[in-house]
Amino acid sequence: MQTDFTEAQLQDPATARANEILRACVHCGFCTATCPTYQVLGDELDSPRGRIYLIKDMLENERVPDAKTVQHIDRCLSCLACMTTCPSGVHYMHLVDHARAYIEATYTRPPGDRALRWMLAKILPYPMRFRVALLAAKIGRPFAPLIPDARLRAMLQMAPKRIPPVSRNDDPQVFTARDRKLRVALMTGCAQKALNTDINDATIRLLTRLGAEVVVADGAGCCGALTHHMGKTEESHAAAARNIRAWTREIAGGGLDAIVINTSGCGTTVKDYGHMFRDTDLADEAAQVAARAKDVSEVLLELLPDGAPAFTANTARFDLAGTDAVAIPPTGTGPLTVAYHAACSLQHGQQIKAAPKELLTRAGFRVLEPADSHLCCGSAGTYNLMQPEISAQLQDRKVQTLEAVKPDVIAAGNIGCMMQIGQATQVPIVHTVELLDWATGGPRPPALDAPPGVPNLRTPATIAPDAAGSLRETNR
Repeated sequence: MQTDFTEAQLQDPATARANEILRACVHCGFCTATCPTYQVLGDELDSPRGRIYLIKDMLENERVPDAKTVQHIDRCLSCLACMTTCPSGVHYMHLVDHARAYIEATYTRPPGDRALRWMLAKILPYPMRFRVALLAAKIGRPFAPLIPDARLRAMLQMAPKRIPPVSRNDDPQVFTARDRKLRVALMTGCAQKALNTDINDATIRLLTRLGAEVVVADGAGCCGALTHHMGKTEESHAAAARNIRAWTREIAGGGLDAIVINTSGCGTTVKDYGHMFRDTDLADEAAQVAARAKDVSEVLLELLPDGAPAFTANTARFDLAGTDAVAIPPTGTGPLTVAYHAACSLQHGQQIKAAPKELLTRAGFRVLEPADSHLCCGSAGTYNLMQPEISAQLQDRKVQTLEAVKPDVIAAGNIGCMMQIGQATQVPIVHTVELLDWATGGPRPPALDAPPGVPNLRTPATIAPDAAGSLRETNR
């Protein structure tokens, strides 16, 4: 694509980067075939190619965006399926993120939109505030039909029927491993800690069982993704900087082999810290952190021995790295059938596609993928709250394809996807690590026995060494 930025404009690093990305686009249109919003709306301007034209015009002319431009860019999920499809390597993520920051700085949204976005930015990244908001939403849910704004109705409907108690495993501390192979930091996140405490608990048990010492670093918190994708650069960079400093202290102290992330949306952002801070005083530290950031599935493959899967279908037992083999209670007629939902931020944002399925298969589960697995479920951070109509259509499509494979359980690697899909199906949905933890000696995932919409029915547990030095779970 030909661009016409001035030399003065290109002095701005963000504009220079946008220019590089725009010039890589060859207008081929391959991206339209895999863009969820184009599939639903059928409007060229709601495809990556159409949005690229809008962004180019807006940036080149340094114009205040109009409502139409903002609407089409707001409708982008940032699912990044277009980046997987693009034969020219157009880095659409950096382009649309810059466009959103530009819009945030130059466009005056209607008062209702400003209030909604401010509220989301001030609540979702803060677990305790989010818990209070979820409680309020639970109380207000019966009145949802009376609320005219579909976005506010979506917020009320998002609240789970039961809010799990706080897990003390998310507090800053170190979880030791019997035979330490790695030392890793676990990113405990923000919204996930309020919505589902089972995920971090299972991750800690699984990693320590396989030989990773797990550090929950003091000062680490929200990755900044939620505000970053709203264009609120100052807030997102402040959150990211706190993480960078917290993990840099651990790197300089006891050392870190990896920073483990079990929410793939966060993982995509943390892996991009090097780019986000490239022109700041934190550039070197951010690059160190980004280089160590790994999805939990990547680390699990490192910890597992090479070679045979160690699973025997005849016994339905699985042995990981010398741990005691544990029976996986199947359906009674064979292995548990797992429909694997590939989160966009994992398969497109991080290009991790095979690892979770390989791990589940090695653990003895029968793993199936739905049709059109590349398409988004409609969660996309705050998208399901700010674009509820489009999100609901994508949710319906995704649930239909998942249920079509007739699974016993759905597995995913991102809390947003789990909440989005779980609201619309009776099939239990759990995080991949919960199934792997169960297969290697951990408890049965509570969601398998819970009514739909109830993420946690058990007393939260701490994880502590027993007399033999192994890890056990103890209820408080």
